[in-house]
Amino acid sequence: MEEPTSWNIKLHWDYPASPVESFSSYLSWRELMRNWGLVITFLIWTIFLHPGIGSAEDLLTQGIAAQKAGKHQQALELLGKYLKDHPDSGAARRYRALALSGLGRKTEALAEIDQGLATHPKDIPLLLARGNALAALERRPEAVAVFSQVLALDPKNAEAYKERGDNQAQEGRLEEALKDFDQAAALAPQDPWLFFKRGMARFCLGQYREAVGDFTAAIKLNPEGPLFYFARGQVYLRHLNDQEKGVADFRAGCRLGHPLCCQELEKLGIRPEK
Repeated sequence: MEEPTSWNIKLHWDYPASPVESFSSYLSWRELMRNWGLVITFLIWTIFLHPGIGSAEDLLTQGIAAQKAGKHQQALELLGKYLKDHPDSGAARRYRALALSGLGRKTEALAEIDQGLATHPKDIPLLLARGNALAALERRPEAVAVFSQVLALDPKNAEAYKERGDNQAQEGRLEEALKDFDQAAALAPQDPWLFFKRGMARFCLGQYREAVGDFTAAIKLNPEGPLFYFARGQVYLRHLNDQEKGVADFRAGCRLGHPLCCQELEKLGIRPEK
């Protein structure tokens, strides 16, 4: 197509014109400037009504939103449609894997992530998702290796330290797990689950007072987390011989709806508060 020599662009019939090219073919630049109402109407039609414009991104946005809302099947379908035209999208692969995992289809979730990594082998969110998918399948040594891969790419990734530590703890390597949790705590001191997991590792090592300190840190960061109260209450009651503090934690956890906290109160002959 020859380059236009003036603002009066000629219409060429030998190629498929876009909506903008077709429209501007009829109006010169000066005519466009004199017809703002027409221009605005055309822009509204182009942005909001013209079929196909923005529809692909809508599928991605809607699919991610559905997954975050826990609507796994809807997310699966929306993101599947998006991937037909954008098979290399790492974000779509990752959220679709989360949807599959939410539906209990863990092996398929891992396969979805691997498809994304085939195109983006150093995508950190995808690698983290792969580590979590392997952990969900109880393939923990492989998960540890993936989180180590993330840390080689990003040595300050707190999530990778936390999840590697969790998997090492599950494998019984508690000292190594504590080192990872310590690194994560230095990088992400506002993560209550990190302190809970480190507290559990310390509990398993018999470091009961240190475990209480971590559970207390988790409670300070998230006072609405009933599991934190249950864990601390167990340590107080069973290992530090402090029934009063243990009962106080079970009461708090029971009020927040944790059934095990309510059961502990019943075992002690204490009626749970309604």
